[in-house]
Amino acid sequence: MKFAFVFPGQGSQSVGMMQGFDSLPVVRDTFAEAGDILRQDLWGMVAGGDAEALNLTVNTQPLMLTAGVAVFRAWNALNGAKPAVLAGHSLGEYSALVAAGVLSFADALPLVRLRAQAMQEAVEEGVGGMAAILGIDDDTVRAVCAEAAQGEVLEAVNFNSPGQVVIAGHKSAVERGMALAKEKGAKRALPLPVSVPSHCALMRTAAEALAQRLQSIAFQSPQIPVIHNADVQSHTDEGAIKDALARQLYSPVRWVDTVKSLAGQGIAALAECGPGKVLAGLNKRIDGSMQAFALADEAALRLAMETLK
Repeated sequence: MKFAFVFPGQGSQSVGMMQGFDSLPVVRDTFAEAGDILRQDLWGMVAGGDAEALNLTVNTQPLMLTAGVAVFRAWNALNGAKPAVLAGHSLGEYSALVAAGVLSFADALPLVRLRAQAMQEAVEEGVGGMAAILGIDDDTVRAVCAEAAQGEVLEAVNFNSPGQVVIAGHKSAVERGMALAKEKGAKRALPLPVSVPSHCALMRTAAEALAQRLQSIAFQSPQIPVIHNADVQSHTDEGAIKDALARQLYSPVRWVDTVKSLAGQGIAALAECGPGKVLAGLNKRIDGSMQAFALADEAALRLAMETLK
């Protein structure tokens, strides 16, 4: 069966999220390797119960990268079949690039930490915001953003599934957008507990800092194609991949288009490679004809391996 791995991003983290992999040494070894690189006890942070530390952007991004890579390595250690294509949701794109051999784990960890710091520094805390808009179509959300911006930044930034779009920008504009969305028929408009308005124009300075750091890192050609968030394309050229990563910071995450692209390539199943079940749930709503697996623990991983031979 032709299948793809998809890697979750920020928001799928939780205390104890790797407990289901305790019997697989490669998972702990991956966290130990990451801890040595960053000089920080990442496993202790995941297992120790400190949700506040876990949810700090500068910690969450390296942790989620490590978790995705650890699960991918566990799959390989158990001789799982090779996926035909990879993709990642926002930060998850970095896990996909490590899995594809484009970016070394040792380079990716400090890179995503810089990414997190640059994002946090781009907008002072309290200035930006994000909200999930549920129950209206994409064009209506875009129209809401245009009307509610009133000279500030407000954009549709995550097209997660039909009827689920995230908006981001200045906090006051997001609040206006939530109110207007409800007037336009949205079932719900929920503020998200984030300090950074990701994937909107407010992230351009962060993208510049990231682009500068990317120039000093060597990339390899992908061993498995990776579909990028910014343009829903897979690239083999080093410069094009780096450009896609920089643009990703201020461009929408086109997840619906990504899943449809995978379906168009004959992908019959998607496996969410990392903690949580967010992407598996979204994928079912985008294209119910594709099987969706969430590799959230060893039992789920082994079940998927048997199916995806």
